[in-house]
Amino acid sequence: MSGTAASTAAEFEEAPARTFRFAILISAVRCTLTYVILPFVAPLVGLAAGVGPAVGIPIAVVALWANVASIRRHWHAGHRWRWPISLLNAGIIVLLVILLVLDVNQLL
Repeated sequence: MSGTAASTAAEFEEAPARTFRFAILISAVRCTLTYVILPFVAPLVGLAAGVGPAVGIPIAVVALWANVASIRRHWHAGHRWRWPISLLNAGIIVLLVILLVLDVNQLL
């Protein structure tokens, strides 16, 4: 295999992994904000306690998009880990949808 073909194959394999890492990072940031920063730290520094849903909803939407993009990219690439990654992303999507519904209900 030539150097160019090897680097192209490596880049093709890396793109789904990069998308997956981004999706997990956004989901982790959302959970950290929702369950650590906003309930405990924000009131200590004088931020209103009710800002959680206003911050959580946009982050949840970005996290949902990122997880769907991760699934799509793994399947498009024919990645060997597409099934386990898709199941993990799907589980995160379910949790994010539940949290999104709870945040919307809190705002209403």
